[in-house]
Amino acid sequence: MGTNVFIDKSVKPDDKKLSTALGDSFKYWAAIKSYIMTKYPGAIEEWKNYGKYGWTLKTLLNKRNLFFFAAYDSYFRISFVFGDKAVSAAEQSDLPLNMIEELRGAKKYMEGRGISIEVKKQKDVVNIKKLIDIKVNN
Repeated sequence: MGTNVFIDKSVKPDDKKLSTALGDSFKYWAAIKSYIMTKYPGAIEEWKNYGKYGWTLKTLLNKRNLFFFAAYDSYFRISFVFGDKAVSAAEQSDLPLNMIEELRGAKKYMEGRGISIEVKKQKDVVNIKKLIDIKVNN
C-alpha cells in the first residue's frame, strides 16, 4: 500500500489538489461523487486530518459513515465498515468473489467488518457504487 499524498496538516485537500494528485484516476472519483450526490442528495463530506496518516475524507448520510476516502499517487482508496446485515447483503450480491471473501474474512470489530478498495479503473467504480448501495440499504 502506498502513502497518502495529503500528509501536510496545514494543506487541506480540494478538488484542484485532488485532480493533480490523482491524475487520470480523478475521473473515477468524480463519477463516484456524482453518483452519491445524485442518488443520495443528503450525503455530506467532511475532511479530517489523522496526523501521520494524513487527510481522509469521510462521506456521511444522515450522520452515518458511508465510507472513507484517501488519495494516493495516481489512485485512491475507499474504505467501508459493514455490519452483519450489510455483510450478508454483500455475500448475496454480484460483487467479485475475491471482494466478498475479503469482507467475509475481515476481522470483526464492534463497528463491523472493514474492506478497503483501491480505485484504479472503471470496473472499480462499478463495485464501489454497489458497495455504497449495500451500505445505505443495510
